[in-house]
Amino acid sequence: MTKSETILWNALRHDIQGYRFRRQHPIMDYIADFICIPQKLIIEVDGGYHDTVGQQHDDQVRADYLREKGYKILRFKNEEVNTNVGNVIRTIKEELYKQ
Repeated sequence: MTKSETILWNALRHDIQGYRFRRQHPIMDYIADFICIPQKLIIEVDGGYHDTVGQQHDDQVRADYLREKGYKILRFKNEEVNTNVGNVIRTIKEELYKQ
């Protein structure tokens, strides 16, 4: 795991008010950074290479496919996780409570 993924995993690995996450979980041909299976919520932590045109295209293809299968995807930049993991967790909780 990257430093950012480790920071987020340390915040997610304990139940978030009854919701459990797994890390590096395979879904079809893809591997989600983190997932809450019952809620079908995927969390991705993106480094700088996700800013390249080719990677953005690949990410969009992947996201479209997973959304077709009923998954919701939240994406966060490394910098966001590194500097304000509390806000990232708040955003994740808001999404969990919507569902």
